[in-house]
Amino acid sequence: MFDSSSYNRNLYQNKKDSCGGLYYHDNNLLSGSLEALIQHLVPNVDYYPDRTYIFTFLLSSRLFMHPYELMAKVCHLCTEQQRLSEPGLDKNWTQKIAPKILQLLTEWTETFPYDFRDERMMRNLKGLAQRIASGDEMYRKNVQQLLQTLIQKLAAVTQYEEVLTKIDATTDHLTLLKTKPQSIQRDIITVCNDPYVLAQQLTHIELERLSYIGPEEFIQAFVQKDPLNNDKSCYRDRTKTRNLEAYVEWFNRLSYLVATEICMPVKKKHRARMIEYFIDVARECFNIGNFNSLMAIISGMNMSPVSRLKKTWAKVKTAKFDILEHQMDPSSNFYNYRTALRGATQRSLTAHSNREKIVIPFFSLLIKDIYFLNEGCANRLPNGHVNFEKFWELAKQVSEFMTWKQVECPFESDWKVLQYLLSVPVFSDDALYLASYESEGPENHIEKDRWKTLSTSGQSLEHATSAVAVLRGLPRAMAWFIFLCTEWHSE
Repeated sequence: MFDSSSYNRNLYQNKKDSCGGLYYHDNNLLSGSLEALIQHLVPNVDYYPDRTYIFTFLLSSRLFMHPYELMAKVCHLCTEQQRLSEPGLDKNWTQKIAPKILQLLTEWTETFPYDFRDERMMRNLKGLAQRIASGDEMYRKNVQQLLQTLIQKLAAVTQYEEVLTKIDATTDHLTLLKTKPQSIQRDIITVCNDPYVLAQQLTHIELERLSYIGPEEFIQAFVQKDPLNNDKSCYRDRTKTRNLEAYVEWFNRLSYLVATEICMPVKKKHRARMIEYFIDVARECFNIGNFNSLMAIISGMNMSPVSRLKKTWAKVKTAKFDILEHQMDPSSNFYNYRTALRGATQRSLTAHSNREKIVIPFFSLLIKDIYFLNEGCANRLPNGHVNFEKFWELAKQVSEFMTWKQVECPFESDWKVLQYLLSVPVFSDDALYLASYESEGPENHIEKDRWKTLSTSGQSLEHATSAVAVLRGLPRAMAWFIFLCTEWHSE
């Protein structure tokens, strides 16, 4: 577990603080000038930075400078160290410092590999690595292994993003519906009638998508201009948070999928059965430790087009649903959920199997927590120092997420179910309301006005009706999708 208190000055007496400007309290690093913090990152003959410091600084430094700028400074400091070493001792210096620099580069490329999608980063990395490897076969092999591993990681994330793009391109979003088909040959229960199996497949998707979120994406989402460098362009780039955003979109899709499956059946008893099915799926998600899917299912069942179906809900045994809603109750800042999350985290720490290690947090709340921690404290202190005490706290939260996302899913994949979850059409808000009113007519003036507006919008409604019959009634030829997913999972 991440613990900034383990990082103290006494452990690093040999570090020459040539820049000065580092401030400690009770042996804990609290602040420093940006230049001093950069120097503190770079190893020398007698010093190697603590891993918690490396992670925290690499994570937070992007609030002040581009990663390629930091890499350029690291390269410059390493070159300067070599230049200032005693004449004739250049080879001896290389033998002593090369393993430490190589270790720093290894930690950087393993923890923040997406930084190296920037050609400038890769160019500096290769340049510094070649200096280390020159003249020593062992270092040359280590450098080659580092670069090969990095390239494989970057290729894997590129392939993953291409899969996401193709899934999005072939996922229909049905926005119109006038009358529901009288017979729906395929729904989630016909595809997977076991709630526990569906919870397992949802966990597959969650863990897969979590695994591709880089820790820096949490910081990138909140980057603003550095007040001490107003001329520097903001390092806010949507491509730097694409995997985080894709994961949030998955939560939304799952919520709408739940609502669509409930609103689609024509008969009341079938809608009630669907609600009870999703209650069981949500309960299994809770037992697994998949809180994100749990909350998405609850959100879908609480959407107005679903919650207004009073005659349908009257046929549902809601005791289990009430318990789940209590667990995810937002009151007192989600106290019940946070208690359950701590329990799952504790179980994970003492687990003997991947099944017990699973912790998938309610992701939107995690982002909210990090956002408010970031907004609640200044990045800079009045004296211009970087507020490193804040970044210790940010790193604690992100490092916990890093532990959760590395768990391999222990459940067997069911490609038919995964295909359905990722590609079946879902309704928009308007289509959900139309389907809901079709099931149970509007009860008040507001609902009647809305129904009238939606029904007389003047748009062609026949397409959606036929799309429901085709896309939900017939299995789709998705061999390419299966192939891509197989390749994606095999990485």
